[in-house]
Parts: sequence; C-alpha cells; structure tokens
Amino acid sequence: MSKIYKTLITATDKFVPAKLRPLWNHEAGPKTIFFWAPAFKWGLVIAGLGDLTRPVETLSIPQSASLAATGIIWSRYSLVITPKNYSLFAVNVFVAITSLYQIGRAYKHQSTQKKE
Repeated sequence: MSKIYKTLITATDKFVPAKLRPLWNHEAGPKTIFFWAPAFKWGLVIAGLGDLTRPVETLSIPQSASLAATGIIWSRYSLVITPKNYSLFAVNVFVAITSLYQIGRAYKHQSTQKKE
C-alpha cells in the first residue's frame, strides 16, 4: 500500500500550484497521516451534528461522554506534539463541543423527567 501511496503523491506533486506548495510540503500537510487522520475524523463531527435532531430519549450519555473526553484529550495532545497539528485540534474541539451539547440535552431531559 505504501508504494501505491508514494506513487500517487509523486504523480500529484507536479500538479500542485506554487501558491499551495507550502501547505503541500508542510510537516502536517497532505503527504502525511497528520493531515488525513483529522480530515476523516470530521465524519464524527458530521454524525454528531446529525444527532442534534435525534430524539433526546435515544441519546447515549456514556457514548457522548466518551466522545467528549477523547475530543478534549486529543485537542490538548494536538498542541503539544511536534509538529503542532491545528487541523487535529480543530476537529477534536468540534467533537468535544457536539458531544458536550448532547450530554447537556440528555441531562436536561432527565431532570425534567424526574420532576414530572
């Protein structure tokens, strides 16, 4: 798989415009996993945003809590590693925010259920 990836990158390299060269050749640019892992992790954010319309009774607090915890932990980690990975930081902040919002929705729902 590595040979295929390297061949693809080498073939694409000549088509990258001069203005995008700094991004393309960056330590956390598209040539590395530091770029692609956060790019695909945005799928979790999209799923979390889709869950905002989900009925509150079906939310899983443990799942939301674990997503929030990983979002917070990886946000911190992304700023202490070398190279600093701001795209990883951004995606994890959004994962944490959407998960914390879901926890808030579930908690509010449970509080009103107990009062009734």
